[in-house]
Amino acid sequence: MKPAHYVNGVFTTTGTAFPLFSPVDGSQVGVVPEAPHDVVDAAVRAARTALAGPWGRTSVEERCSMLRRIADGIEARFDEFVEAEVVDTGKPRELAATVDIPRAIGNFRSYADLAYGRPERAYPTTVPGWSGSGQALNYTVRRPLGVVAIISPWNLPLLLLTWKVAPALAAGNAVVAKPSEETPSTATLLAAVIDEVGLPAGAFNLVHGHGANAAGEHLTSHPGVDAIAFTGASATGTAIMRSAADHITPVSFELGGKNAALVFADADLAEAVEGTVRSSFTHSGQICLCTERVYVQRPRFEEFVDALAERVRALKDYGPMISAEHRDKVLSYYRLAVEEGATVVAGGGVPSFGDGRDGGFHVEPTVLTGLPQTARTVREEIFGPVCHVAPFDDEDEAVRLANDSPYGLAATVWTTDLSRAHRVAPRVEAGIVWVNCWNLRDLRTPFGGVKASGIGREGGEYSLDFFSEPVNVCVKI
Repeated sequence: MKPAHYVNGVFTTTGTAFPLFSPVDGSQVGVVPEAPHDVVDAAVRAARTALAGPWGRTSVEERCSMLRRIADGIEARFDEFVEAEVVDTGKPRELAATVDIPRAIGNFRSYADLAYGRPERAYPTTVPGWSGSGQALNYTVRRPLGVVAIISPWNLPLLLLTWKVAPALAAGNAVVAKPSEETPSTATLLAAVIDEVGLPAGAFNLVHGHGANAAGEHLTSHPGVDAIAFTGASATGTAIMRSAADHITPVSFELGGKNAALVFADADLAEAVEGTVRSSFTHSGQICLCTERVYVQRPRFEEFVDALAERVRALKDYGPMISAEHRDKVLSYYRLAVEEGATVVAGGGVPSFGDGRDGGFHVEPTVLTGLPQTARTVREEIFGPVCHVAPFDDEDEAVRLANDSPYGLAATVWTTDLSRAHRVAPRVEAGIVWVNCWNLRDLRTPFGGVKASGIGREGGEYSLDFFSEPVNVCVKI
């Protein structure tokens, strides 16, 4: 299905089209319409009208039933969604088929279950001196925030879009979504499924386009938007927050990371190496949770580096960077690392395949050592298939190094000492800390970062809390 806007229940390609390129071989695979301001305005108006109409009168039971039907619709078109995700992102098909699309289905089903079974609180209140019984009942109800703008990134396009759309709809909001301009296809397919399910016109709207000075900026600064949920770069989050401040618009941000792994001398080295290969190089490092800083206790440092480098040199099935621009950014950091004094123990360049992939946006998975903590390569998010490995001596130094970052999204601790795991994990300044694993997720748990890695938490009831407003009702008895 070709990328198209979906506004007030109608598909349209209004706007100047821009090309969509395959990250795998650089060829043009389609065009995407850039939503002009009037299309964004129409989407916000349609959402506002839906809230005042049939969508605003739906019960939680009705909304949850619709969410389950959306999940069924994605499942029925599973292969089509996988193909669209692979074409847009260039990621390995197995990754899209085992993570991205199943998680999108799971997002709708899990939020349908959570919203339907969610309890509210009631408080009997006694006030001496009141006339009558001197009693009251205070209870809480929740109402939707209103029109919610959802901006999703290119690395996990459908997964992260549905991660926000599902709870927003479950809470009764009307949505205007804008996916990344790099990855429009699965968002358009989702709109088609929603159209087939029969949500009231305007309950879900989709606009395509760029961010700054384009559709994204117009949406996030629109006075008709009541809340903004965004996943992406910290710099973009800063810009959105400035525009949101004009209308005191609530925001939920999941931003960048420069995630650390701590490998203690007592760790199962083989397990830690394999875990670090996953955490640093899955989707070629283009996941916000990926590890870019690895700290290894000194007695095992050389052994770990040698084993990691050997495994990384053997990697074959890895995808490209999302675009030529992003490839060039990652390669600029490879060059910067050498200028800053790094030793390149694996990778560091551009692979040669001898086929069409040589026209794509690939870079080599790379392992670096030898940089100081102050190096830009150690401090700035690269968002590519690269990690820097450095030694530490004791537990306090490990925690200090992990926390010495402007970011605080995720971390991983590798140790066989359970007491150490419980000591270290709470001291690490990150929103999620894994012990002897990585990216093991439960959709009910809080997800988000600290410092420059975000504001607020997503997942389970935390998302439902953001997308709804608690109202206290006090009734005198």
